[in-house]
Amino acid sequence: MPSQPSVRQHRLGRRSFLQIGSAALAGLTLPALLKAEQGRSSHKSLILIYLVGGPPHQDMFDLKPNAPSEIAGPWRPIATNVNGIQICEAFPLLSRQMDKLAVIRSLVNNQADHNAIQVFNGFHPRSAKPGGGWPQIGSAVAKVQGPVDPATPAFISLCYTCTHGPYNEPGPGFLGASGNPFRPMGPSRNDMILQGVNVDRLADRRSLLRSFDSMRRDVDQSGMLNGMDTFHRQAFGLLTSSRLAEALDLSKEDPRVVARYGTGDPRVFMDSNGAPRVPQSMLMARRLIEVGARVVTLNYSKWDWHGGRNTEGRVDNSIFTREKEDFPIFDQCVSALIEDLHARGLDRDCTVAILGEFGRTPRISPQLGRDHWPNVNCALLAGGGMNLGQTIGTTDRIAGEPASRPVRFSELFATLYRNLGIDANRTTITDLSGRPQYLVEDNAASIGELVGY
Repeated sequence: MPSQPSVRQHRLGRRSFLQIGSAALAGLTLPALLKAEQGRSSHKSLILIYLVGGPPHQDMFDLKPNAPSEIAGPWRPIATNVNGIQICEAFPLLSRQMDKLAVIRSLVNNQADHNAIQVFNGFHPRSAKPGGGWPQIGSAVAKVQGPVDPATPAFISLCYTCTHGPYNEPGPGFLGASGNPFRPMGPSRNDMILQGVNVDRLADRRSLLRSFDSMRRDVDQSGMLNGMDTFHRQAFGLLTSSRLAEALDLSKEDPRVVARYGTGDPRVFMDSNGAPRVPQSMLMARRLIEVGARVVTLNYSKWDWHGGRNTEGRVDNSIFTREKEDFPIFDQCVSALIEDLHARGLDRDCTVAILGEFGRTPRISPQLGRDHWPNVNCALLAGGGMNLGQTIGTTDRIAGEPASRPVRFSELFATLYRNLGIDANRTTITDLSGRPQYLVEDNAASIGELVGY
């Protein structure tokens, strides 16, 4: 395992920390800082990957080769390394890792519209919600568990901003500005420098205070003053360690590893309003988990295929042209992520969840391709110490309705929280009115097939 920069590389003496007055400036206690000096211990974590626009489940992980051609489409299933499980022929790398994966083929209670919100918080958009709305899972986890290490925010978002607003990652809900993720892809990158103050100048209290004052003005102008304490803690931690900056710098990674994931241009947005197709985001997510992030979210490509112009500008009414473009790249980067987690001993502690907001219509329309279909959806899972090498649930002969074991979003999220060490039906967070709120709907239990109930 490649060595990671350690807090010890920029270690300051205990007397220096006392001189800084860390409790007043950054909200950090001396014991917490001393604990950080001892290095990072293993922690439970989550990489949540949003496939923007809703992927076609029956073309990926729930193929129906015996259905009529207007339903089955051109793809054929291939065997995997788990007897009896087949997936799309466009995923040969994933087929060789099926023993490290689980597919939910019967995810129900999906929203009907393009909207990222349910993918990130597990609540149906039409369900009753408290004032301010539900926090997404990263915000809730950061609130409940806090950071593993002051040098790394508990919740980091690698999501790109989409021009279609509902595709964007939802906010922190009733947790307010302090529940926002650290966003190294956007304005948060400025926090890593803290107006020119580095570790060598950290002992100069006046410089540090001036920088905090400057940052306070910047944050105030952006309407995020209520989150100032969180920004102070993050900024102070970032100054005492280069580990986060190193994790975000992919030039520090072995070029052979980068090549295994593949790379994409973050400036090229799919269909002008989806997310960029950036495989290296998955590599960056793994690196951030290694330096202490609890939850890393990212959005990947655009899966709302209705024909029309493809990414090269050719007019093609077949959705399968886009599938031929996206599927092999998806196969490469996801399989590289799974390989890496196992090679680095992270597979039992880090959960990977990959899904979109709904499934796709069984019948292929010449005008609409496969349209939106909330009746059933699929999700791909890995890691987390779960029982893998299985599929959960089945659909009917045209992949249009669940035929057995329907799985609700609330069950999926109860499982994700459980893998993070949080009992979603016992843990509460307080909303804006002072009421305690549970983390999932319907008192949902974890998915027993995955966690061994």
